Amino acid sequence: MTHPRELKPTDMEAFLNYLAVDRRVAASTQNQALSALVFLYRDVLKMEVGYLKNLKRAKKPKNLPVVLSVDETLRLLSCIEGIDGLVCRLIYGSGLRISEALRLRVLDTDFDYHQITIRSGKGQKDRVTMLPESLVGELQKHIQKVRFLHEQDLQRGFGETLLPASVALKSPGAAAEFKWQYLFPSRHRNRDPHSGLYHRHHISPRNIQKAVRIGARQARIDKKVTPHVLRHSFATHLLQNGYDIRTVQELLGHRSVKTTMVYTHVLNRGGRGVVSPLDFR
Repeated sequence: MTHPRELKPTDMEAFLNYLAVDRRVAASTQNQALSALVFLYRDVLKMEVGYLKNLKRAKKPKNLPVVLSVDETLRLLSCIEGIDGLVCRLIYGSGLRISEALRLRVLDTDFDYHQITIRSGKGQKDRVTMLPESLVGELQKHIQKVRFLHEQDLQRGFGETLLPASVALKSPGAAAEFKWQYLFPSRHRNRDPHSGLYHRHHISPRNIQKAVRIGARQARIDKKVTPHVLRHSFATHLLQNGYDIRTVQELLGHRSVKTTMVYTHVLNRGGRGVVSPLDFR
């Protein structure tokens, strides 16, 4: 029960090392504890932390991504219906993160050029990826339903959505325009605590996560399946079909090709592609 003012940097090191070595916490957990201590000393106690020269950092595990085969992917997608199924097919067919799929606006779909624009993705970068041909008709019907819902909201005195900061600054009136509505709006209107307006946010990612879990169980897939596994499968299946890794990197929005290289390891057969002697004939 010693006051923090009386503790030394070696005490902080001992605590952080205990988390990494004895408790074996994740690297993010140790970083959170370190950040909390730095905030306490620098901003609350107005003291310098000093250099922690004997700090042992928890290592982030290097795990290969879970990837479904083409057959497993099709079985999974066939078990997910409705809007959840459409979102999952879009994640797999376009290589989107779940957050990117749910944040799509109506104007982000280009049916003439068969492409989707992802705005402010990871790293605040925009990129363009493909719009699967097989989803064009289904998406167009879905957008008509979204338009009807938006028109009903406007008639009832609602219909404004939250805009990106840059758009809200230049064109605040765009909040009521159909093109800026979320592609997958929520069933319910919610009150924005800042503006006090009621609007439709996009559907919750928990809906998609739950649908994928149930779909994987129904498809009898004995792997740890999440919506992000569909993105991993998108990349792996493109490489299997002969597309070059730079193209896949751009479609995924990876900053470095090293990140995309992990899917080449997934493609290797067990033992780095070496044939087992048990299989020699």
